[in-house]
Amino acid sequence: MTEETHPGPGLSDDALAALLKRAIRDTLILGAVSSLVLLVASGWRNAAMLATGAAISAASILEWQRLIRLINARLDKQKLPRSAAAVAVFFVLRLLIFGAVIYGSLKCFQGSVVALLCGLGLAVAAVTFGALRLLKA
Repeated sequence: MTEETHPGPGLSDDALAALLKRAIRDTLILGAVSSLVLLVASGWRNAAMLATGAAISAASILEWQRLIRLINARLDKQKLPRSAAAVAVFFVLRLLIFGAVIYGSLKCFQGSVVALLCGLGLAVAAVTFGALRLLKA
């Protein structure tokens, strides 16, 4: 039997790390600019909701980056870092903390849920844009 190669481009670990680092930066920039626009257009409550969603998005990308590093080390049969258990625990703990932050922002800011969802979607948009840009090159 012949082995099939994957039709996509070869994505090195360094390229993936750079992609995620740019996605964090892009998410924070888009979140800040969008929050400022919302602050002027519809008030501080909606701006705070979008900023909360953008901060959660950026932190989520950071946690995924740590988890990917751990998985890649395991797949490459390298020695796992000492913090491997902490990465796994913090990944699960992050879900609980971000759930609490979302709940708290909905209760305290009483802004638009749509603004929060847009902030949470910034991570998806930034990673998708970065991946498309990488595929184009």
